[in-house]
Parts: sequence; structure tokens; C-alpha cells
Amino acid sequence: MSFTFDGRTNFIAGQWQGEASGATKEALSPIDRRPIGRMAWSSRETARQAIAAARNAQAAWGRTSLWDRAALLRRMADRIEKSAEPLSALLTLEQGKPIAEARFEIGKAADGFNLAADLVKYLEGHTIPTEDPSKRVMTFYRPRGVYAVITPWNFPVNIPVEYLAPGLAAGNAIIWNPAPTTALIATALTEVIAEADPPAGILNLVTGAGPEVGDEIVSNPGTEAVGFTGSVPTGRKIAARAAGKAQLLELGGNGPVIVLDDADLDKAVRATASGCFVNAGQVCSSSERVLVHTAIYDAFAERMVEEAGKVVLGDPRREDVTMGPLNNPAVAAKVAEHVDDALKRGAQALAGGGPAQGLPSDLYFQPTVLGNVGRDSLLNQEETFGPVAPLIRVESDEEALAAAHDNRFGLVASVFTRDIDRAFRFVEEVQAGIVNVNDTSNYWELHIPFGGASGKESGVGRIGGRYSLEAMSDLRTATFTIG
Repeated sequence: MSFTFDGRTNFIAGQWQGEASGATKEALSPIDRRPIGRMAWSSRETARQAIAAARNAQAAWGRTSLWDRAALLRRMADRIEKSAEPLSALLTLEQGKPIAEARFEIGKAADGFNLAADLVKYLEGHTIPTEDPSKRVMTFYRPRGVYAVITPWNFPVNIPVEYLAPGLAAGNAIIWNPAPTTALIATALTEVIAEADPPAGILNLVTGAGPEVGDEIVSNPGTEAVGFTGSVPTGRKIAARAAGKAQLLELGGNGPVIVLDDADLDKAVRATASGCFVNAGQVCSSSERVLVHTAIYDAFAERMVEEAGKVVLGDPRREDVTMGPLNNPAVAAKVAEHVDDALKRGAQALAGGGPAQGLPSDLYFQPTVLGNVGRDSLLNQEETFGPVAPLIRVESDEEALAAAHDNRFGLVASVFTRDIDRAFRFVEEVQAGIVNVNDTSNYWELHIPFGGASGKESGVGRIGGRYSLEAMSDLRTATFTIG
């Protein structure tokens, strides 16, 4: 299967179309900044057409048997599996991740549809005892209605599937607005799953700018619910524009990796390096700041430099390359700014430290290890989203806990220790939705709940398995009087 992109990238009511005005935007590969196709640059009116199509389709889809919905999702998974190689090649070309990581992501997308097909059959309610002996009370799940889904560019296949699969399984109709820098892979994914012959209008894709298309589908009264993965500033805007609607928001992270003095050094180094450099560090659960006990700091830093030296930076289409370019100029500029800020504040570049030279575009950044990073640095305070391992020295468990809470994020953390008591202390006290013990901060599986801690800015609700299905469904209560 091959894909061509001539500007007809909107999928509405089961039909492919362009923007009525003819507006398109060129897509550039981060590998070499060359054009790879054109997407429709859609208007609010086109977004409204998609909303109308979703509303026309949703009621019938919501009445469809769960078993029939599950069968459709399995057909979608089968189509993804059969098109895995061309999808992987396009994902690498447009997003920039190594081909091996692209294949993994496509495989997980197929798994996501199969998982939703499995779990929706067991989305069970309850019968509830009552004080009144003449009453019987039961709960069950109903679709929320029409879902607006907005997704980012770092995992432009698997993150959408985290909403599309459970959303469709639960009986919702969806309007999907993908990030513009990965709109072509979104188009290809939609083309593939449309081969499973879903009812027209239950899945609609509209490409274009977030402030136009995204804002319209979020704020329009024709949508009942919103799913979004992306940055905190955008999440705040969406939360305000979608006030009163059900919201499932997975936002930014800068969770700490905490390496205590009794850690297994080999395990801690390998897992931390993976968390720093996979997908060029463009993961919301990346190991973006590493708090290392002073007793093992020097040995850990030396080993991290060795791991950075093993990274093969280059054209991600090559099988031997393990890290490709950053996805877009904005993220590349932010990574450089954060690293420069740390260096100006007294950190030392132990490996890398800036953009790579001699590669086909200016989006390649060296795998970087910085020593003695200050807690006042942007690397510690903000989400960097790049291949950087900032090492922050801590003297005690208490200092590690204090440093862990330096910023407003609360998504994922890791702690490395051989002491189960210390591990449980950090699990219970670190303010994060997930705390991984003796593993990379990036560890997650599709059925595990994923989301931010209360009081932090990393989101609302949980994605993953049955948690997504519950979040994307309305819990209905029915009461009966008997006798």
C-alpha cells in the first residue's frame, strides 16, 4: 500500500475531501526539511461539517451491539497490521523517529484497537443496595455522544488510538484534529482503518490549525466531550473553551528520575538513558531531570556519558540509527534554550550540549548529558522535550523529595533503590500519577491508567484500557419501584 497526499486530507461522513476554499499547507520532513505532501488547511466551516456528520451518525452507532462494535475494531486492527510497513515508513519520514521505534508504535496502535474490542464487552455496571425495600437501582454505561479529539506530533499514531479505539468502542462518534506537523500519518491511519468499513460519520478527520479547527470542535455546542494530549498552555485554553463538557486531558510532564545511593547502578543507568533518548526525548514521560544521590553521582555520570556515546544519530530511515531529528523548529529552539540556560547557570556539558552538525537539517540535537544542573534551571522547571539528561545532585532522601516537587508537573516519576521501604516512601510521597520503581520513567502498557496527579498541571482523568472506556462513557443510574 502506498500513500499520496494532494490536499484531500479531510475525512468527513465517510468521504475524502479538501478544504472548500482550496487552502492547503505543505508538509516537510524533519529528516531533511523537504516537502513530502500537502494537507488540507481547513476552516471552521469544514470543522462544523464534520460535527454535523458525527451528530448524524452517533445515535445509530450508540445503539449498535457492543459485539458488533468490537468486531469493527478488530477489523481496524487487522488493517493496521497488514499496512504496518508503509505506515511505519511514513511515520519515520514525517515525525523523525527511528524506523524501529516507528514499527513498535504501529504495532501498539493495532494492539490498542484489539484491547478496546476486548474490554468493552466487560464494561459492566452494578446493582446498588437501597434503604427503601421497594427500590432497585442499577448503573450502566452509555456513550457520551460526539467527541472532539486533538492529538500531538510525538506519537502521532498511538496517542490518537488511545482516544479513537475506546471512544468508538464506547459508542461515541469522533472528530479528530491532529497536529499539523504529523497530519499526513494521521491521514494514512484514517485511510487504513476506513478500509474496515465503519459507518459513515462515526470517525471524521479534519486537518488544520489548532486555533481554528481545534477550537471549533472543542467549543462548538455540537460536541459533548473533549480528549486532548499536549502542552499545558494549550490544555488550559481547551479546558476553558470546553467548560461544562466532559474532558480527558493528558498534559505535560517533567517528572523526576530519583537514583538513591543503594540503587543497582547498571539498571539505573540503562533505564535512565532509555528514558532520555528514546524518540529523541520527545515523550511526556521522558527522564527529563535526574536526581542522583551524591554518594554515587560521579559513577552514575560517567556511565551516562558512556550511554550517550552509544546513541547513533542520523537519518532515522537507516536500520542502524537509534535517534533521529527533533520534529519541528519550535521544539529544537526550546531544547537549545534550556540547555544554554543550564550552562549559563553553572552546569557542565559532559556529553553533547548543542545541535548536531553535518546532518541534513538543523533539527538534529546531540545526545546530551549535563552535570551539576541547578534546581533553578529551565531544565528542572519546564518540560524540555529533547535528548537531554540533566543530572542534579542530592544529598539525602529528604532533598530528593523536595527537588522532586520543584515544578508544577505531576505525570510520571521513577525511583531506583534496593530498599522496599524507601521505594514505598517515594511511591506514596512523590506527587505523580505514576511512580515506576527500578525502571525507566517511560515504562507503560496500554491497559495501565496514565495521567497526572491532582493539584498538578499534568492533566485530568486517566487514559489506558478500561480507564479510557469509563472516562469516555456516561455512567447512567436507573431506579425502579417494585411492588
